[in-house]
Amino acid sequence: MEGKEEDVRLGANKFPERQPIGTAAQSQDDGKDYKEPPPAPLFDPGELSSWSFYRAGIAEFVATFLFLYITILTVMGVVKPVDPGKNKCANVGIQGIAWAFGGMIFALVYCTAGISGGHINPAVTFGLFLARKLSLTRALFYMVMQCLGAICGAGVVRGFLKGEYVRLNGGANFVNPGYTKGDGLGAEIVGTFVLVYTVFSATDAKRSARDSHVPILAPLPIGFAVFLVHLATIPITGTGINPARSLGAAIIYNKDRAWDDHWIFWVGPFIGAALAALYHQVVIRAIPFKSK
Repeated sequence: MEGKEEDVRLGANKFPERQPIGTAAQSQDDGKDYKEPPPAPLFDPGELSSWSFYRAGIAEFVATFLFLYITILTVMGVVKPVDPGKNKCANVGIQGIAWAFGGMIFALVYCTAGISGGHINPAVTFGLFLARKLSLTRALFYMVMQCLGAICGAGVVRGFLKGEYVRLNGGANFVNPGYTKGDGLGAEIVGTFVLVYTVFSATDAKRSARDSHVPILAPLPIGFAVFLVHLATIPITGTGINPARSLGAAIIYNKDRAWDDHWIFWVGPFIGAALAALYHQVVIRAIPFKSK
């Protein structure tokens, strides 16, 4: 009996009672396994002579290429008319589009996170840049490579579909009938906020150290966020939340309908990403208020 009491006492000391929910976030960052990473420099000329810099850019190009290839082909398959006499399940439907976008982000972030961070989206890159997670040099390089990859991915899809591509609107983003441009802009802002906020939360080093008892595979919540946003906003804008995706489809489609609303798919995601970065850094992490 005495031995059991000793075991209980040791166990209580080894696993102290956790702080109540709502107070842990106010505690200081005094964990031994966590240290606030320093902000990335605004300009880092040394990166330009590093192979890892260009390798990361190539990874972003290939990932965005594959992202557009799979997702735009999926969109084309859903838009394509179904012959009920042959097959009533000839396409995957709206949910299938959402799964294609979310699933590809999950797979591609998983594959490239260790090389480039797995951004695959200029809005994500912009948000992380504002939080000083990467330099301006790297951010601009990523955005260029993402856009080039998206253009090539959409181009391959057009090569497969040929004449049908233009008839099926090329997978381009535009504000759908029944919605205003303000509706479209709002949907893009909120949708991108959800995505970038999830990226910050899923990759937060402090959370990994503090909540190590909660295993998290970062690509999974990020991909799931993309899936959910698509379910909500496909009827409004076709869901952009990624300027490279919208640009690649618009350039290859190259019709007035895509260009008329194209500004929405840059302004909206960049505003949403900036708000997410501000919210996470200032409100959630309170970094500006921490003592040096």
